[in-house]
Amino acid sequence: MVRAFSLPIEPNWRGLVDCIMRRGEPERVYHIELFLDPEMQEAVCREFDLLSSLDADDPAFPLRRQIAIQRFMGYDYVVCGPDAPDIAFRRAITGDTADLERAGGRTFMDEHEGPITNWQEFEAFPWPDPATATFHAMEWYQEHLPEDMCVIAGLTGHFCEWLTWLMGYETLCYALYDQRDLVQAIADRILHYFEVTLERQLAYDRVQAVWGSDDMGYRSATLISPKDMRAFVLPGHKRLAQMTHEVGLPYLLHSCGNLREIMDDLVDDVGIDAKHSFEDTIESVVDFVIAYGDRASALGGIDVDFLCRADESQVRQRVRDTLEACKNGGGYCLGTGNSVANYIPLRNYLAMLDEGRRFRV
Repeated sequence: MVRAFSLPIEPNWRGLVDCIMRRGEPERVYHIELFLDPEMQEAVCREFDLLSSLDADDPAFPLRRQIAIQRFMGYDYVVCGPDAPDIAFRRAITGDTADLERAGGRTFMDEHEGPITNWQEFEAFPWPDPATATFHAMEWYQEHLPEDMCVIAGLTGHFCEWLTWLMGYETLCYALYDQRDLVQAIADRILHYFEVTLERQLAYDRVQAVWGSDDMGYRSATLISPKDMRAFVLPGHKRLAQMTHEVGLPYLLHSCGNLREIMDDLVDDVGIDAKHSFEDTIESVVDFVIAYGDRASALGGIDVDFLCRADESQVRQRVRDTLEACKNGGGYCLGTGNSVANYIPLRNYLAMLDEGRRFRV
């Protein structure tokens, strides 16, 4: 069996949180990812025989498997939230062309028209009841997660995403002019759902951070105007950040797209503690650290397109350069610019992690 890493890592969730909160120089590089695609997880399990000691018939097998993967890769946490709500978004499916092919294809949201385009559809929509949401995985982790690991609660706060998915992006753009009261009503229902489910998650003491995930932009701008973002999206994140801070935990934000016009709002008004998702064609993580590193931490930033196209030596060099630029006083965790997608070469992903282990703070 091929050896994955040159140095071992012992999980230390307290060190991870201290690094995110910029509480002095960390003793090592901390690693973080929004998620690993299931196909990449399966490839890691296969390549390094991670599951031989686990009982596949154990009802908790998927959760024990997740812990095994996270610990092996050097992560100090699991990401967990309520069991997925059954929401009637409109989706399209196409084939997957990645080497680690997704059996069911890739799913995309209908950008033209969602399930709510008028008041009648709003009233008829089967809104999920957050008071009855179940937390089976969270409850299991509360009792069984190793003490050196924590839960990052999430992924939550899909305010902009759910607006565009429920109305359809095209419909939303029109509604911002002629049905703003309907947009506000939908935004209020979304906020209620995430407020209640986050309050319930914060009751679990294994939760040590909250991860909001809400793609708000594309390459050159926010999905809707900065003014409308401030009206319909940012208040939701501000409320979740407030709830998170009230119990002394950091609020992390994942958001793809160009957020330049609202970044000061996110840092100074919403109160995010860390920003995740960086794309070289928009803003490098190093540039973000230069501009905001004294006010918010940076997570990830090794560009996904770069990871797909580079060779191993280039990946290692970029990791070293990024860590040198971002390391001072904490406030940076190493990871991809977005997530560990199934089209990233496994060898490059492993090289990124290994170089982080080798780097001496």
